[in-house]
Amino acid sequence: MLIDTHNHLDFPSFDDDREALLQHCQSLGVQRQVLIGVEESLWSRLWSTALAHEPLYAALALHPCYLDVHREDDIEKLRAWLDQWAGHPKLCALGEFGLDYYIDQPDKPRQQALFESHLELAIEYELPSLLHVRKAHADVIATLKRYKPPKGGIVHAFAGSYEEAREYLKLGFKLGLGGAPTWPQANRLRKVVPRLPLDGIVLETDAPDIAPAMYPGIRNSPVHLPDICAALAELLNITSQELAQASTANACDLFGWDIQAL
Repeated sequence: MLIDTHNHLDFPSFDDDREALLQHCQSLGVQRQVLIGVEESLWSRLWSTALAHEPLYAALALHPCYLDVHREDDIEKLRAWLDQWAGHPKLCALGEFGLDYYIDQPDKPRQQALFESHLELAIEYELPSLLHVRKAHADVIATLKRYKPPKGGIVHAFAGSYEEAREYLKLGFKLGLGGAPTWPQANRLRKVVPRLPLDGIVLETDAPDIAPAMYPGIRNSPVHLPDICAALAELLNITSQELAQASTANACDLFGWDIQAL
């Protein structure tokens, strides 16, 4: 059994084959998938997609890379969504939000304010936080130490150092691993992954992005998760079954799911 803790299967690029992909995923043992929100205009589509398919769950937020798209009242609209749907079994987290200093001319103060607004909502509504972090681990860790969100969360597409990984784990966060460490040129990350504790890892695809090395140059898909699992298990020097069991248990623990119900 596998859980894809981060993808965008609601995006239009999956409209033509979403149903077939979901059937294929079930046949491969990919039991659940978390659809990740990035901007307010897409939340309704994401939510409808999750409601329409038993294996799909939803997280909503405002992505730090789309500041030019977000409006001043979007965070209040997110609060309204949470007021309406908090406690619904399909709403499993807030995400993805965080800090991104990799983009050209990042507006750091505005990103930080939006990041903190999300953390306040995650704490108030008792939801895990699914974090987007690029070139900003020090600021994210410092902010998390101030807020200490009790439900923890996931650092999506983790690509930091071992020391940064340890800080996230101490704060109750899991580390999301997907296609990036499968690439031979990801030298630093491939040295960090084998040092990570098994109880701190969850798996993801970020489909349609971050395709793994075995599927270069094509649209990434949740059907690739078993192959990603196998490649990462080899890196960790364990069996793919061991990684699948551990990552699924970790995801269920984070989202409050009954693993026996999968």
